[in-house]
Amino acid sequence: MKTKLFVTVFLVTLLAACGPSTKISKSWMDPSVTAATWKPFQKVLVLGLVKDDATRRIIEDKLAAQFPGNAVQSYKYLSAIDTIDAQVEAKLQSDGFDGLVYMRLANVEQSTSYVPGTTYGGFYGYRGYGYGMSGSPGYYQEDKTYNIETNFYGLKPPKLLWSGTTASVNPGKLNTTLDEIIMAIKDEFHKKGLIK
Repeated sequence: MKTKLFVTVFLVTLLAACGPSTKISKSWMDPSVTAATWKPFQKVLVLGLVKDDATRRIIEDKLAAQFPGNAVQSYKYLSAIDTIDAQVEAKLQSDGFDGLVYMRLANVEQSTSYVPGTTYGGFYGYRGYGYGMSGSPGYYQEDKTYNIETNFYGLKPPKLLWSGTTASVNPGKLNTTLDEIIMAIKDEFHKKGLIK
């Protein structure tokens, strides 16, 4: 009995630890956008708005992979002189872009949480002899929540179509966190009927 209880507690803890740590915390969609009116972008520019160039390229490559054959990474398209918004917008429209998707770090929140201890076993005794429960004590841990904002802009006409913020608690590897963010956004789009 003790072994079954231990295995059950272990599996529940393992499954909770393996679940994605990224969820959509808030989102907004243009009220005119519905499942019937939504049209996938035919040609989209993807941007990772971060200071580190290597991270930017990873973000843009991951985003571009979600639009097979339709996406262009900003690091391949824009140059250092492309700094005036109106000129960039005109360039995008003349080159046939109808959408723009960008991702940026909105903020990082720090918090402290209590992780309760685990116990298993039980008190068994016979004539005053026995053993008690065992496990691990609870502890406090510092948590960091990275809030990432992702925006979908239509360029024909220019307007924001969807904006969402994902919250990633204590993210590990960049690639894994980006995959979780993209999965959370796709799940949101599935729920709204924008993609199948």
